[in-house]
Amino acid sequence: MTAADILLKNASQLITLTGDNTAPRTGEGMRDLGIIPNGDLWISHGQITGLGADDGRRHDAALTIDCSGKVVMPGFVDPHTHLVFAGSRENELGMKLKGHTYMEIQNAGGGIFSTVRKTREATNEQLIAQAMKRLDTMLLHGTTTIEAKSGYGFDRATEIRMLQVAKILNHQHPMDIVSTFMGAHAIPPEFHGREKEFIQSLVDMLPEIAEKKLAEFCDVFCDTGVISLGDAEAVMAAAKAAGLGLKIHADEIENIGASAMAAKMMAVSAEHLLKSSDQDIRAMADSGVIGVLLPGTPYSLMMKEYANARKMIEMGMPVALATDLNPNCWTESMPWVISAACYQMKMMPAEAIVASTINAAHAVNRAKSVGSLEVGKQADVIILDVENYEQIPYHFGVNLVNTVIKKGELAVGGP
Repeated sequence: MTAADILLKNASQLITLTGDNTAPRTGEGMRDLGIIPNGDLWISHGQITGLGADDGRRHDAALTIDCSGKVVMPGFVDPHTHLVFAGSRENELGMKLKGHTYMEIQNAGGGIFSTVRKTREATNEQLIAQAMKRLDTMLLHGTTTIEAKSGYGFDRATEIRMLQVAKILNHQHPMDIVSTFMGAHAIPPEFHGREKEFIQSLVDMLPEIAEKKLAEFCDVFCDTGVISLGDAEAVMAAAKAAGLGLKIHADEIENIGASAMAAKMMAVSAEHLLKSSDQDIRAMADSGVIGVLLPGTPYSLMMKEYANARKMIEMGMPVALATDLNPNCWTESMPWVISAACYQMKMMPAEAIVASTINAAHAVNRAKSVGSLEVGKQADVIILDVENYEQIPYHFGVNLVNTVIKKGELAVGGP
């Protein structure tokens, strides 16, 4: 083997996730981590150039990192975030503790509308600075690729600004950012009684967003009291015609048919899915829709019900995990999400890791470059201070990430 830029040597477990990754993993495939005990990984020119068991021979590298007693694995992919926003809403925690629901808080002028006001008022520089801090925290916790949604503007100017800010961040920060247009996040108060007019304004924006490559996907929050099924379908149909991939917030508060529509329209992913029926799960599985599950959301809303990940996996539906980072569910930690998925949604540790890497990469159309450790793939690699992968969800509430390598460069930590 030729000299490498970086050699990660003698990892207790090298989690490769090698295999047929042309499609997201389902069923038993979500428990296959492709582990190499006492594994080595070579990185050159930003790519993975070799991997295998430590054969005891000397291999030249500009930098060698001893990973004895540690796990080496792909960087986490977070396929559902609301990265760009202004302000915070910690005052709502007290309202939740008094029993107020998500919709009650929103109808009282809080929730999304509170964030919209602050985001509209913020300058681009302020939005960039606040989002940059969140990205730094994500990177510290091992996330190397994220999806970022707009949706706190509700007007053309702010929605476009949010997408432009995400594009700037993609160039200025080591993180890879995949953008999603989510103007259909709610009906703003000024359009109550004129919902069709608001929906048409979103439809009119889609050709420009696609032409200027401001987003790759379009997402809609389809639920009771938010965006109706018919309006959601109109936005999604227009997005599909414009060449954008489809995502949908579905079955979070009530099941009004959003996940069934995701299956019908062949959406890339349906997200939340707390109220999905067996029939919906079967339809999504048959259509290849990825279920992006967000245990942080019911946790932050103090709900007792979580998405039925166990049933989805057993019925052959591909599952991914994400933080849902937003002012209502403020966490940048994918390791915490993995732990919550195990403890609250009965996912096995291996399934949760697959859901946070290769399946999450499929949910943002990046599986050809990230999400697994394979020769030729981008060298997005993390080293965790644990002896085996089962300790990742087991040892929760602390940051277990020791080192982050992004595109072959040390981004966090080092030898």
